[in-house]
Amino acid sequence: MERLGKSFLDYFKRADKFLWLVMLAISAYSLLLLKTVPSPAGRRSYFATQLIAILIGYIGAWLITLIDYRDLSNLWYIIAGFCIFLLIYTHFFGIAVQNSGGINARAWISIPGLGTFQPSELVKIGFILTFSKHLSVLKDRGLLERPLHVVLLGFHALIPVAVMFQLQGDAGSAAIFFCMFLAMSFGAGVQLRYFIGLFAAIGVAFPFVWRYLLDDYQRDRFTIFLHPESDPTGKGLQQLQGKISIGSGQLWGRGLFSPDSRVQKGSVPVQQSDYIFSVAGEQLGFIGCMLIIVLLFLLLVRTIHIARHATEPLGSSICYGFFGMIASQMAFNLGMCLNLFPVMGVTLPFFSAGGSSAACLYFGFGLVQCVAMHKINMDIVKIHT
Repeated sequence: MERLGKSFLDYFKRADKFLWLVMLAISAYSLLLLKTVPSPAGRRSYFATQLIAILIGYIGAWLITLIDYRDLSNLWYIIAGFCIFLLIYTHFFGIAVQNSGGINARAWISIPGLGTFQPSELVKIGFILTFSKHLSVLKDRGLLERPLHVVLLGFHALIPVAVMFQLQGDAGSAAIFFCMFLAMSFGAGVQLRYFIGLFAAIGVAFPFVWRYLLDDYQRDRFTIFLHPESDPTGKGLQQLQGKISIGSGQLWGRGLFSPDSRVQKGSVPVQQSDYIFSVAGEQLGFIGCMLIIVLLFLLLVRTIHIARHATEPLGSSICYGFFGMIASQMAFNLGMCLNLFPVMGVTLPFFSAGGSSAACLYFGFGLVQCVAMHKINMDIVKIHT
C-alpha cells in the first residue's frame, strides 16, 4: 500500500496539474450542457453516452501517460498501418449518411453492441504521432529546409486529407487534418516561403475544386451561410435557428432545464453536436458562451507552453498537432454557429456529443500530458551525460 501511495505521489508530482484542472472543468461543463438536451425516445441519453466516452477517454489518457512518447513514436509504422487499414475499411464497409440536403458521407463504421464509431477521430491521433516522428527525424538530420523533404511532408499530410475529402465525403475532417499539418509544420520551423507557395497553389486550384470536386450541397453551404434567412426552412435553417437561440440568451441566459425553452423543443437541428454552442447561448447567455471560449483558450495556451518547454522536436510537434486539432475545430465550429463560416459538420471539441470524438480527443490530451511528464526523464539523461 505504501508503494502504491509513493507511485501515485510521484505521478502527481510529474503531471501538469493545471492541464488536468482545465480538462476536468471542461468535462464537467460539457456534461452539464448535454444533461439539458433531450434525447430521442428509447435511446441512451446524450449525457450518459458522453459520460462513458469521457471515462474511456480519461482511462486511455492515463495509460498513454505511463508510456514514454518516444517509445510510442518508434511504433510509427504500426500506427500508420493501422490508420490506413481503418481508412480503407471505412471506405468499403463504412456506414453512409445521406439526407435530402445532398450529403453523402461514408465516415462511420458499425461496432456490434456499441453502435457506430468514426475512425477519422482515431486517425487524427495517429497522424499526430506519425507526422511528429517525420518532422523530428528531418529536423534532427538537418533536412527540414530541403525542398524535396518538405514536399514529402506535404504528401504525408495529403493522404488523410484526400481520403477524408474525396473518398469519405467528410470535408470537415479534411480541413482539420490540413490545419494540423500547418500547425505542426510551422511549429517545427518549416520556412515561410513554403507556406506562401502552398497557399498560392491552393488559390490557383480553387476554381477547379469548386467546379469539379465540391458537391452541390457543399457549394450551397458556401453561398447560403452569409444570408441564411434567404432560405429559412431549407439550407439556412440550422444556422438561422442557431443564431436565434444564441441571441435569445442575452447576458445571463434563460436558465437550465426550462420546459418551454428552444433547447427542449429541439428548435436547432443537431443541437447536441454541431450546435452545442447554441445550447450554452440560450440557457447560460453570453457568460456561458464565454466560459466555453475561456476554457478552450486556457487549454490551448497551456498546450503551447508545454510545446515550448519540450526537450526535443518530437514532443514539441506532438503538442502543436494537438493544438492545431483543437484550435481549428474550435474556430470552424464557432464560426459556423456565428455565421462566419459555412456549415462544415465540425464539432466543438470536448463539448459536442459524440462518443468516438470525445474519447479520441482525451487520447490527444493524454499525449500532451505525456510530453509534459516525460520531459523530466530527458532532463535527467542530459544531466548524466
